[in-house]
Amino acid sequence: MTETSTLQEVLAIQSEESLKDRLLFEHLAAEINTLIKTNFEQLVQLLYRIDVNEVKLKALLQANPNEDAGVIIAHLLIERQLQKIKLREQFSQNKQQVDDEEKW
Repeated sequence: MTETSTLQEVLAIQSEESLKDRLLFEHLAAEINTLIKTNFEQLVQLLYRIDVNEVKLKALLQANPNEDAGVIIAHLLIERQLQKIKLREQFSQNKQQVDDEEKW
């Protein structure tokens, strides 16, 4: 296998992953829009449970009245989940450092 074909394979994989990410995002936004129309209370509970910043959400929705609310909310949901992942990784690293220091 040559370097060129390897690069092409990597780009093809990245393109496929990007497509999957976009389709997943679009599906999430559509589901959020469904909740907005059919079960707003459940959406509010979901946002509360995931701990989406309410002030930020309201500000974004008010600042972008012509934008798809499902898309805005989907971005915030994903952003919050990524924040949680980073915090868990940091906590895990800090815990490992403390454990190593406490070893005898």
